[in-house]
Amino acid sequence: GTGPGSASEWKRLIEHHGFKDEQEALAYTGNPIDNLAPLAKAGIPLLHVYGDADEVVPWEENTGIVAERYRKFGGPITLIRKPGVKHHPHGLEDPNPIVNFIAVNSAVEAPAVPQYHSVKAELVQPRGGLGNVLTKLREGKPVRIAYLGGSITAANGWRVKSRAWFAEKFPNAKVEEIHAAIGGTGSDLGVFRVQRDALSKNPDLLFVEFSVNDASAAPEQIWRGMEGIVRQTWAHNPETDICFVYTFAVGQEKFLEKGECPRAASTMEQLAEHYNIPTINFAKRIVELQQAGKLIYKSDAPTEAGVIRFSQDGVHPLDEGHQIYTDVIAEVWPAIEAVSFPTVHAGKLAKPFIADHWQAAKMVPVTKSMLTGEWAELPADDPLHKSFSNRLGAIWHSGTPGSKIQFKVRGSQVKLYDLVGPNGGQAIVTVDGQAKAKPVQRFDSYCTYHRLATLPVSQNLNPNEVHTVSIEVHPEQPDRQPVAFRLKDPETELKSPKYQGTNLWIGQILIIGDLVE
Repeated sequence: GTGPGSASEWKRLIEHHGFKDEQEALAYTGNPIDNLAPLAKAGIPLLHVYGDADEVVPWEENTGIVAERYRKFGGPITLIRKPGVKHHPHGLEDPNPIVNFIAVNSAVEAPAVPQYHSVKAELVQPRGGLGNVLTKLREGKPVRIAYLGGSITAANGWRVKSRAWFAEKFPNAKVEEIHAAIGGTGSDLGVFRVQRDALSKNPDLLFVEFSVNDASAAPEQIWRGMEGIVRQTWAHNPETDICFVYTFAVGQEKFLEKGECPRAASTMEQLAEHYNIPTINFAKRIVELQQAGKLIYKSDAPTEAGVIRFSQDGVHPLDEGHQIYTDVIAEVWPAIEAVSFPTVHAGKLAKPFIADHWQAAKMVPVTKSMLTGEWAELPADDPLHKSFSNRLGAIWHSGTPGSKIQFKVRGSQVKLYDLVGPNGGQAIVTVDGQAKAKPVQRFDSYCTYHRLATLPVSQNLNPNEVHTVSIEVHPEQPDRQPVAFRLKDPETELKSPKYQGTNLWIGQILIIGDLVE
């Protein structure tokens, strides 16, 4: 090896173990590094802190080999690199990442199965406050605020306005925004993308807005996704503060007028109570203003003087609606400040809210080695790359029937993060040799344009087994008639090149579990 070694210690090792000579010692297969498969099969998480300049125990000859082998066996290993550090000093100056690893991976009793119940609507529930980010703001330090949500947050509305409000209230702090919102998505996708879109940029505060898009989801599904977001956030950095916000959509008023949160918000409130997360209920204020005659939920035409036109569609606020959301943050901020003290959130992970939360949800990029047939990575100047690579990363395209993407996973659920569009094709989905009865269409009644989507592969898989997945380009394009009602001249337009093709565009693999190489 490249390390200096120790001739005397090597001699002692040979003598102690009774090896005949050096060749027999080198051929020995009883070392832990040669017996990783049982640990990996049992899902035992490993942690290694190392200096990448260690000359005594060189990384590439020791943990580098362990990590490569363990991952090939499907085992989870976390590596914490200390750039430029040699063999000493050991450990970390800040032990929180190690403490958090132990807290997250320690065995705990299975939590009792929670039962959904409606929750009283309050404008704010300060709970444990936002002490870490507040301390940074007060001290004039740089602060990053991430906004994870759907189209209401993706719009240049309350997201932009609230960042500006924080910057104005704390003028000595440099307040930056992390835009992690995607229209038409809920917590079921948010839990897979939170790491790439938000946590990888190291936010100090994470706003989570999914109550409208999660409205039709069952409470159990919401808990899986939202708890996964919470636990991933604090596993990444136990000092990141989290705040849930609840926006308004027409239909919620029947609950809020009775003083109750709508179902999705009530579900999230139960989770927030468990983890002591503060919540802000924008929707409550919208209903209060409507009941006072000061606001109309939706209107295509301007309203009379003194009456706010909240939206045109009952969901997506106009500028005045977004200003109300921002004003609510300003109004409730003193109540949050009053209970805010710096906190390390890692200890809250010891007791999950539900047993089957999705903390293990992750996105794994598609690589060239997974592809057979005719695939090409979209170039930087391709319009779809320009529009979607910030979310999908590298985008692989094929329109050639028979082209496949193949990989193996150990986990309970698999999806693909992809695109649908007017010239989208169909996918033949095969799991463990069993093909789905029908191809999965990458086209629907909204597809006059391309947009982000998820291609369902399989759920409820045995999480302890390795599953083989194949996605193949189908030779026929889907029926385009579902979009006809949106076109001025469907008979002509559906024959145009825009609506022709058997195309698939794939960026990421969404897994609850791990990819097996």
